[in-house]
Amino acid sequence: MRIEPQLTPETLQPKLERLFELSATKIRALEKAWDFSQGTPVFTVRGVYTSRGWTEWTLGFLFGSALLQFDATGDPWFLEYGRRNTVSRMAAHVSHHGVHDHGFNIVSTYGNLLRLLAEGKFPAAPFERDFYELALKVSGAVQAARWTRHRDGRGYICSFNGPHSLFADTIRSLRSLAVAHRLGHVLLGEADQRISLLERLVHHASVTAEYSVYYGEGRDHYDVRGRVAHESIFNTHNGTYRCPNTQQGYSPFTTWTRGLAWIMCGYAEQLEFLRTVSDAELGPLGGREKIEALMLRAAEAACDYYLEQTPLDGIPFWDTGAPNLSRLGDYLHRASDPCNDQEPVDSSAAAIAAQGLWRLGTYLRDARNRPTDGQRYRQAALTVANTLFDDPYLSRDPAHQGLILHSVYHRPNGWDYIPPGRTIPCGESSMWGDYHARELALLLLREVRGEPYLAFFKI
Repeated sequence: MRIEPQLTPETLQPKLERLFELSATKIRALEKAWDFSQGTPVFTVRGVYTSRGWTEWTLGFLFGSALLQFDATGDPWFLEYGRRNTVSRMAAHVSHHGVHDHGFNIVSTYGNLLRLLAEGKFPAAPFERDFYELALKVSGAVQAARWTRHRDGRGYICSFNGPHSLFADTIRSLRSLAVAHRLGHVLLGEADQRISLLERLVHHASVTAEYSVYYGEGRDHYDVRGRVAHESIFNTHNGTYRCPNTQQGYSPFTTWTRGLAWIMCGYAEQLEFLRTVSDAELGPLGGREKIEALMLRAAEAACDYYLEQTPLDGIPFWDTGAPNLSRLGDYLHRASDPCNDQEPVDSSAAAIAAQGLWRLGTYLRDARNRPTDGQRYRQAALTVANTLFDDPYLSRDPAHQGLILHSVYHRPNGWDYIPPGRTIPCGESSMWGDYHARELALLLLREVRGEPYLAFFKI
């Protein structure tokens, strides 16, 4: 992609404010239209949100979006909507032991509420803070209990596919372990064994960095630095690694760009979190230098790969090895075209990736004394945001329930809507794409306003 050096958060302010104006209308319209007896809204078909998926992994994004909207605008309606539905609809997800999605569902709801309380954004009785803290403690422990041991004594949070499966996206569910640890919680095992949530966080991050991210070191014939495998498969009998795999990408040996984006964002956030953890806590786990080095290595490799494998304006195709990309010619040296007739782009990957770029750049600037590298990644994030928050990606049509257009859910399964007369999915939105676009916009808007840096662990 081509990084635009002249952009600043201030120059994007009109787009950020316009996004939240549109966002308010979208959230209110969906609140009026959605029937929860039909499940959870996941992605749009002909501009109308529908429910389809493996689990209810997007429910937290629905109510979390309202909380982000309140944060950005101060409109109390959105706080009340997000708070009321978090209490009434999210409880079962707090103790849901069958998924790897706690960082999505729980931190986006209870976590945002606790953060807003800590920032003094709304008044609450002491019991309300205790209630949010308890939910986050339980969530972190339940997520950490979904554990498969690696042959060397480490382990990983297994995906909903089963104990053999490590998903790249789970790197962002480490937020649930981080928050629970910060609140002083542990996982109690057999005979009251006290299991450190920080230790499990570090182990999962380490295993993911080793097997999900490639570094151009000849691991296999398709080892390109920064490439990410969506799924890693292990033998559960002895904990050994078997092979890469994918659920939503084109192949195990290509890179599904939303998985790439989760790696970019997840490791950058964890590097920010580790700055708040003492050396004494990290010492028994290998020490700060070793832990931060492995996370930074993964984050930089993935971010660099994104910059190399994305069209000029910062919006990637759904998979860097999608089979018909070759028919598009020199597609990396021109702007993205969501209405091409060969392969879909994925705006939701862009929204997640941009946040990772911004956070990594800020970390390098502030924690590593690498201002040049930090500025490069931050400018790349602004470049993506500048594209994403404008035509043809910003949904201005009041009849369309989505906020960010041209998101892709599951291309291999054919779940995405293809409009009449077209050959690929386009023009639709997703709950996770809309949420992360709001989160990205809020991250930048708070910088413009001089408000505290947006971080999940500031509770």
